Amino acid sequence: MLTDRELQELLHYQSSHPVLSVYLNTDPAAGNADAYKLHLRNMLKEVELPEDIQAVLRYFDHEHDWSGRSVAVFSCAPEGFFRAFPLAVATRSRVRVSDRPYVKPLADLLDSYGGYGVVLVDKQGARLFYFHLGELIEQEGMVGEAVRHTKRGGGSQAAGRRGGVAGQTDYVEEVADRNLKEAVEFASRFFSEKNVRRIVIGGTEENVAQFRSHLPKSWQSLVIGSFPINMNASHTEVLERTLVIGEQAEHRREMQLIETIVTNAAKGRGGVVGLEDTLIAIREGRVQSLAIRDGYRATGYRCKSCGYLTSIPTGNCPFCDGETEQIPDAVEMAVRMVMAAGGDVEVLHDNQKVKGFDQIGALLRY
Repeated sequence: MLTDRELQELLHYQSSHPVLSVYLNTDPAAGNADAYKLHLRNMLKEVELPEDIQAVLRYFDHEHDWSGRSVAVFSCAPEGFFRAFPLAVATRSRVRVSDRPYVKPLADLLDSYGGYGVVLVDKQGARLFYFHLGELIEQEGMVGEAVRHTKRGGGSQAAGRRGGVAGQTDYVEEVADRNLKEAVEFASRFFSEKNVRRIVIGGTEENVAQFRSHLPKSWQSLVIGSFPINMNASHTEVLERTLVIGEQAEHRREMQLIETIVTNAAKGRGGVVGLEDTLIAIREGRVQSLAIRDGYRATGYRCKSCGYLTSIPTGNCPFCDGETEQIPDAVEMAVRMVMAAGGDVEVLHDNQKVKGFDQIGALLRY
C-alpha cells in the first residue's frame, strides 16, 4: 500500500539523472502474468535506460506477486532509487521518463479511492472500516448494552394490567439511543485518527438517519451516501457497495467543483481557469483544489534555479534571472506542486462540458 510518507517522498524526489516511471495494469480479470510482462516489454522498447529497464523487469520476474490490479514502479539506477507499489485498484498502463517520478496517475487514484471511512450501525453497536486505494487498512467494532424487547401479551397494554409494558418501550429506546451516541463517539475518533476524506453509512434507513443526525457537523459534511446492509456482511461486500456510492458521489462532486470554479473565476475571486492563470495561482500557493481533465498534458517552461513554472515561452526567469528549460508536461508539475503543498487534485473523467471550463482550473484559498 502507498503510505503518506512514501507519497511525500515521490513528490519531493528529484534527480540529476532520468527517472523511469512505469504504471502497469495487472487486473487478473483481463489477463495473466505472461501477457502483462510481454506488454511491459513492449512499452519499454523505446526507453533508453538499460539499467532501469533491467531493474523493473527483475522486479516483475522475481518480486511482484501479481495479486493486485495494477502496480506503480519508479527507478533511477544511477542513484540507487527503486520503489514499487502494488495497488488494489486498476490504472491505465503507461511509461514516462523525467527528472522526477510521474505522480499524476497516483493523484487520480487518490482522488477516486483514497480515504473512505465506512460505518455499519444498528441499535446495539457499530462496525467501522477504513479503506484506502481499494484495500481494507483497518476495521474496528463496538457493542453497547443489549436491547431487549419484551414479548407482547394478549392483554391490555395499560400500566399495571396483564400484558402491560409501560416503561419498557421508553427503556428500550433509552438503551438504543445511548448505544447510538456511543457509536457516534467511537466512529468520530476512528474517522479522526484515519484522516478520512469521505464517509459512508450502512444500516437500516432508520438507524442511518439517527446515526447521521448525531454526528458532529464537521463529519456530516463528509457523508457521501448510505446503503442498507447486514451487520455481518464481509468487508469485501462492504467495499463493493462503498465504491459504487463513491463513484456516484464523485460525479456529483466533480460537476459542483467545476461550476464553482467557473462562477468564482467569472467574479474575479476564488477561482481561475486556463493553464497560465492556474500556474500563477499555484506559484502563489493559493490553490485549494486543482481540477484537470483526464489525459490533459501541455508543454511548459521551468526555471532550473528557482522552479518558476509557466506555459509561456520565456528567456531567463523573471524572478531570479535563471535559465529556463522546456518541459513536456507542465500539468504533471502543477499536480506535484499542489499535492506537495497539501492541496487536492481532482481528475475529471466525465466528458460533460461546463461553459467556461476547458481542461484545467482551480478553486482558490483566497
